[in-house]
Amino acid sequence: MSQTLLGVGSRVKHPAYGDGVVVRLHVAAYEVCFIQFGLKMVSKDYSAWQVVEAIPAEESVTFTEAEESLMRILRTWAGVSLETVPLGDRWKGGKLIIEAEGVQPKEVPIETFFHKIVMMRDRLRVLEQHINAHKKLDDEDKVNLQQYITRCYGSMTTFNLLFKNRSDYFVGESSKDKE
Repeated sequence: MSQTLLGVGSRVKHPAYGDGVVVRLHVAAYEVCFIQFGLKMVSKDYSAWQVVEAIPAEESVTFTEAEESLMRILRTWAGVSLETVPLGDRWKGGKLIIEAEGVQPKEVPIETFFHKIVMMRDRLRVLEQHINAHKKLDDEDKVNLQQYITRCYGSMTTFNLLFKNRSDYFVGESSKDKE
């Protein structure tokens, strides 16, 4: 069976991984970013998935074009916020050092740590959206689950010092009550 070669930005639905988008072509495989499972390699011969939107393969695609396609699809399918959240200027180029007695210190670039904090915030927001849109939860259950998310935000306020803009800060329960 002859299959059409999928290009970067093609949308697919995999029986095990769910919704995804082709982000890169390799000689024998597609690199696909799945919303729930991240990047996975899928053989170009694989035929058990549903092609939702096929974009013709081009000779060369820049990383920027692939990134723009992925951002567009994630915004459309998952409600994922892909805004750029800037790190505070004083932290740029810095490193986080984690050390304990008897253990060699671990150094992590602050940019890497900050990116993980922002990703956690985005995932909490998506979780919030899923809870609010859930059809089987009643209003009381939604409120109870929302309180846990608000407490998570409150626990993350320690990291607000890393953000450049105050509008990007984590806001916990007591801060929301004051607004």
